Amino acid sequence: MMIKKYRKRPVVVEAVQFTEKNKYKIFNYITCNKSTDLDEDNCPIIKIQTLEGIMTAKIGDWIIKGINGEFYPCKPDIFEKTYEEV
Repeated sequence: MMIKKYRKRPVVVEAVQFTEKNKYKIFNYITCNKSTDLDEDNCPIIKIQTLEGIMTAKIGDWIIKGINGEFYPCKPDIFEKTYEEV
């Protein structure tokens, strides 16, 4: 068996960072099944139905719209390592 290396194709996605100020705009932007709630510290969160199941976005997380129109949250440190503005 020969193991080959592969590079991820460059893909442009839409993304917005979840903040206290834009929480309602983000909630309206996301078109999948979602709900708003508060975490244990009374901070706003958004629960997003993703292809992998329900994921929670907290203040500071990025909300990404994937290439097939799906939404998912991404932690800021991972977002910074993975994406750059175009």
